[in-house]
Amino acid sequence: MTASADPTTASSTASSITSPTLPAAGPHATDAASAQAHAVDVAVIGAGPAGLMAAEVLSAAGWRVDVYDAMPSVGRKFLMAGKGGMNLTHGEPAEQFVGRYGPRADAVGQWLRRFNADDVRSWAHRLGIDTFVGTSGRVFPVDMKAAPLLRAWLARLRAAGVRLHVRHRWLGWQSGVEDTVGNAPQRLRFATPDGEHVINARAVILTLGGASWPQLGSDAAWVPWLRERGVDVAPLLPANTGFEADWTPHMRSKFAGEPIKSVTMTLPDGTTRQGEFVISEHGVEGSLVYALSAPIRDAILANGNGQGTQVFLDLLPDWPAQRVADEVAHPRGSRSMASHLQSRLGIAGVKAGLLRECLARETFNDPAALAAGIKRLPLTLLRTRPIAEVISSAGGVRLEALDEHLMLRAVPGVFCAGEMLDWEAPTGGYLLTACFASACVAGDGAAAYLAALPSS
Repeated sequence: MTASADPTTASSTASSITSPTLPAAGPHATDAASAQAHAVDVAVIGAGPAGLMAAEVLSAAGWRVDVYDAMPSVGRKFLMAGKGGMNLTHGEPAEQFVGRYGPRADAVGQWLRRFNADDVRSWAHRLGIDTFVGTSGRVFPVDMKAAPLLRAWLARLRAAGVRLHVRHRWLGWQSGVEDTVGNAPQRLRFATPDGEHVINARAVILTLGGASWPQLGSDAAWVPWLRERGVDVAPLLPANTGFEADWTPHMRSKFAGEPIKSVTMTLPDGTTRQGEFVISEHGVEGSLVYALSAPIRDAILANGNGQGTQVFLDLLPDWPAQRVADEVAHPRGSRSMASHLQSRLGIAGVKAGLLRECLARETFNDPAALAAGIKRLPLTLLRTRPIAEVISSAGGVRLEALDEHLMLRAVPGVFCAGEMLDWEAPTGGYLLTACFASACVAGDGAAAYLAALPSS
């Protein structure tokens, strides 16, 4: 299914990405400036992809929607994610797609029944954005850019009556739990350029993100406020992260930024994946590392005490072990071992540097041990990179703290969606698709909740 029937098409004059600082001029500036003085139907807090999608669902259901965001403009992380090419979703079969969500696959699979990868493409097309499937299966806008899509989306939302309030930083609730349950409105505190405002909302959707890229708005300030209200929040952890290694100064200075191509990485439990990654100043990063980052992170946490964990690299995955052993053992005459490895196996540059970094010096005098190291090179990863700089975060509001409509069991009338929930996924369009899907579920739930409330 799609998120909603198409709202009325917006005029081009409403398509600016930068939202006004209230009460600046705009299609709803007068209403927005006075919102502090009266109740709103539904407050969506967080104007990233999940928040905007929830607003679209609710406005299509006939509710007046007010969206609040702490930043001067909306969709900042969405735009950042699109800098290297806006990866909207993935074109792989549905069963394989759902499996990308690991331990939360069953729950996320339910969200995807509401809004799946095909729906993402249809939704973009209705915004006038054509898409294509790349060779990797990833789905992109034809122009590869995020900004035109966001402009068209904001235009449509404004035309549908959605009111956007920027520079409104949520500060939690004004009063205790006993005053914000049942049919009583949620009294929400916001810091604004004009001082603190209190908004009375009949329903609330929180789409506040996790803890990655806090400079774009996801600073996890919401965690203690929800915990105070009895909401179970799992610790926020780095996801799709790089890892730190104890490189020698030579390795760091000579090879930082160099890609390691056509290798496999194997975890201690036997999980193996082929691809490429990059040597960074601090350790390793890149697509192959991100794909395995959740189990690597969890192994590091399980080991504790700063021990880290080992992964194993096959530097020549297309070569049988016996062929590697034969080539290493081939007489090299007066050639150096570096020249020998380059001429017989094509190992040079950063791969040769990794061998020197990870194997004991005496290994290079033992052809059998060296061949074994080439096929199973041990690399110790010590810790994740800081959560503020990683692609996404894991942890958040535990799904068990929510009902099937993504409403908080401890705080009726408050729904959650997006990255602030306790799930994670690899890169490749899976993150954005699940954010959209969870927002559709929460939007439907909030619409039903509002419809069931007594008329005021």
